[in-house]
Amino acid sequence: MALDDKLAGMKDQTTGKVKEVSGKVTGDTKTEAEGKAEGFMGKVKEVVGDVKDAASDMDDKLKEKIKK
Repeated sequence: MALDDKLAGMKDQTTGKVKEVSGKVTGDTKTEAEGKAEGFMGKVKEVVGDVKDAASDMDDKLKEKIKK
């Protein structure tokens, strides 16, 4: 699941950057702003993936300690 979040985040960052640059080149401020927002949301999704990974690692460590 965390990998899915990270991949979705990378995809959103990439498409967001394309929109942002496209908006800058064409002078379309709406597309530029949408691209920036999409890129930001991509970064958020990546962080969510990182948090899920960290939580899963902590859960695994706790389960190991309980078994001992």
